[in-house]
Parts: sequence; structure tokens; C-alpha cells
Amino acid sequence: MSTFRSGDAQLSYEVVGDGPDVVLLHPFPLNRRFWDSVVGQLSTRYRLILPDLRAHGDSELGEGPATMQKLADDLAGLCREENIRKAFFVGVSIGGYLLFEFWRRHRDQVAALVLANTRPGAETPEGKANRLQLADRVLREETASFIEEMLTKLLSQTARTNRPDIVDAARKMMQSMSAEDIAEVQRGMAERPDSVATLATINVPTLLVAGDEDSIPLSEFELMRQHISGSRLQVISHAGHYAALEKPAEFGALLRTFFDGLLRR
Repeated sequence: MSTFRSGDAQLSYEVVGDGPDVVLLHPFPLNRRFWDSVVGQLSTRYRLILPDLRAHGDSELGEGPATMQKLADDLAGLCREENIRKAFFVGVSIGGYLLFEFWRRHRDQVAALVLANTRPGAETPEGKANRLQLADRVLREETASFIEEMLTKLLSQTARTNRPDIVDAARKMMQSMSAEDIAEVQRGMAERPDSVATLATINVPTLLVAGDEDSIPLSEFELMRQHISGSRLQVISHAGHYAALEKPAEFGALLRTFFDGLLRR
């Protein structure tokens, strides 16, 4: 594990493999271990950079909400730290939210995008209020009930029924976050900017990945597909919001095929 300083936080990351750079951004409230079962499929040909996002895993929160602007600045700092001039970027959920912000600020560093289990819009007023209420609640009640709710909401029914090992792995990652970490990430996501208008500006190869049991409706992915020129949508069956954790062989194969195809161009 390596560390670097970004603003008011010490951030952790890992580098695996050798080759063209691929940056893998995990979802909330997990960490870089989310990618463990995918790494083997990619690291034989690619140099993988796996950060713990601010407030997740071994990375510090810093002060105040973990906004998308802070997370995009963190990612730019990581690229400087690892001398990454151009890379393939993969973002799941909050990883996708921050990639929209990163694209607006640092698009010259993006060779291709994979946007998985994410959506481009800002929170609705109801969604924003819900996130802020959850932030307050987790500070009052601690994290246990919040984590169990997240497992039910974000893992597919298939995984919850048949794969207790996946449920346990997700729970363990979530438990590494403090109540304050969870609250400030929720507050940051509540304030995320609307990125729908950004979609039409994306002019690099883009792969969209959904799970057919995701809490995000397929219409959100269709919206991205329609507005990002040349983008392609793949739906993984019997997978929820954490498709890469639930179906790593399929998810990894999609990434490997996509990246290998780009290198052959």
C-alpha cells in the first residue's frame, strides 16, 4: 500500500501489474478490496491503480463533506503522484459521480471511461433530504443498522440468497468506515452537481455497465447511452449495484475486452 497527501487528507492506494494505466474507483461505502476478484483478469496486461477514496478504507476524511470536487482533486493528485498522463478510468457508483467532475476538469488525462452502476443526475430534493437524514441518523445511532440497510438495498436478491460470502465481504468493507466518514460522504453525494449536460461532451470510448437487479433503473443507463456518442451498454444478469463484486468474472471480462479492443485500434 502507498499513500499521498491531498489537501487535508492522507490517502491510500495500491498499484498492481504493468502496462497501460487503468484506474479503478470503487463504490460507497466499500474500498479498493472491492476489486480483488477482478484484478487477476487485468493485471497481466495493465497497470492497475486502486485508490481508497477519501473517507473510505485506509484513506482519511479530512474536514467537512467529501464532495465530488474534493474527490476529483484527489484523483488528479493521485495521477500526479503516479506520473499518469493518460489512463483508462473505471468508476462504480460514487466512482462514476467523481469521474463526471474529473472529466470536466481533467479530460485531457482520460483515454476511455467505464461508468458502472452509476447515474449522471443530481439528487432529487427527496433524495437529497434522504441522504442528509441518513447522515444525521448514522451519527446518532452508529453504523450497524445503516450497513444492514445498505446490504439489502445494494446487493442483488440473488447474491443475498445464494452468496453469503459476498454479503460478508461487503459488510466487512463497510465496517471499516466510521459514522463520521459515512455521514460526510452522504453529505457530499447529496450536493453532487448535475452531470446530464456533461454527457454530450464526452468524446472518448465509453462503456456503460449495469446490473439487472441494480437499484438504479435501466433508464438511467439508457440516458447515458443516448447522450454519450458511441457509448455501449452491457447489462450483467443476476447482479445488483455491486456487479463487479457479485459477478467479477463477467465484469472483468467486459473490462478486458473493452480495453484490449482499444489497444488494437
